Amino acid sequence: MTTPFVDLWPLAGVRVTSGDLELRYLDDDLLADLARLAGDGVHGPDLMPFTVPWTQGTPAEVARNVLTYQWGNRASYSDDDWRIELGVVRAGEVLGIQGAYAKHFPLLRTAETGSWLGLRHQGAGVGTRMRLMILHLLFDGLGAERATTGAFADNARSLGVTRRLGYADNGEDPMLRDGSAALNRRFVMTRAQWDARPDAMRPPVTLTGVEALRAELLPADTAPPA
Repeated sequence: MTTPFVDLWPLAGVRVTSGDLELRYLDDDLLADLARLAGDGVHGPDLMPFTVPWTQGTPAEVARNVLTYQWGNRASYSDDDWRIELGVVRAGEVLGIQGAYAKHFPLLRTAETGSWLGLRHQGAGVGTRMRLMILHLLFDGLGAERATTGAFADNARSLGVTRRLGYADNGEDPMLRDGSAALNRRFVMTRAQWDARPDAMRPPVTLTGVEALRAELLPADTAPPA
């Protein structure tokens, strides 16, 4: 699929594919499907995995929260402060989002990852695969040296993905969650750890359209070798 304005917005041309999964730009059609998916549920009633409780409310309210957040990401995007969220797509159906977030990336070469899946798509191994795919984009496509992530101590699925991929513990912080204190556990993946990952964590991954994005995000004198 070709996006007509990819020359003006390189992110729109980025694709990360592995087997039957694809990470791709959230155009308005895909975003509408994503919003409806969120309205159908992202987590059970006994868990709040987010610092901002955007999943609370009626299905229509939750869907609109997704729309306004993603439109805000577009409006605030810059090459020195970016929030890239890509739709996780399988057989034309959006399953959730996988994001990467960075400030001063050309100098720090560090990005944070975050994600969510629709409730009906959880527990089938998709979370591990899509995290591997965004790490490929960061390390192999954009020249990152560190990828960080975090999850609340009661978010067993997210913590399981992180530990399965071989991140190192990176401390913990108390954070405010829905009006109460909650413990957030932090993790880091360095380039050395990424390069040393086991064969089980090396599925074939194809990056498409990344050269233009890399040229936009990294000045020519700091860009990694292609």
